[in-house]
Amino acid sequence: MSLTLYGGQRTRASMPRWFLEEKGITYNLVELDLQAKQHREPDYLAINPFGKLPALVDDSLVGPDGGPLTLFESGAILQHLADCHSDDIQTASERALTSQWLLFANATLAIALFVPSNREREFPRLMAELNQQLDPAKPLVGRSWGAADCAVQAYLAYLPIFFPDLDLSPYPTIQAVIASVQQRPAYRKAMGMQS
Repeated sequence: MSLTLYGGQRTRASMPRWFLEEKGITYNLVELDLQAKQHREPDYLAINPFGKLPALVDDSLVGPDGGPLTLFESGAILQHLADCHSDDIQTASERALTSQWLLFANATLAIALFVPSNREREFPRLMAELNQQLDPAKPLVGRSWGAADCAVQAYLAYLPIFFPDLDLSPYPTIQAVIASVQQRPAYRKAMGMQS
């Protein structure tokens, strides 16, 4: 069995890569050069016809074309890794809750952070609620850090990277979560902060 993750600088590939590193799951990383448009070349378009990153090829499962399963979208990849390559999800409820948080992170939270008009309107409300919901010492779903934590925490950890002047002092729990994430060796490796 082998997993191949396709990523590139400043893409959401850092999320599934962080999950893979945290869980100690063996994988191959193929870094595509976006400047050189490697994500638009026919070999990669056969994996993800939309030409976006990340993508995952899992040769332990058969896809609809009879070849290895290929997935795109970081949330779908995280869900698959949690379902098939870790023991995080033990019940149907945990699967549903993981899916809920992945969708929240990649749709609601991402848009509130990175779309300026939404950031002004949605950001304070979402941050205030997340500040109440999160606990740096407790996973969002189940008994251990998992895919839901990976997605939500990754977006929160983007805040000081992309918005260094943003005042997070009204959200002390979120600040604690970000500080905790930044110290995790697997996160640092996935983000290229250490080898």
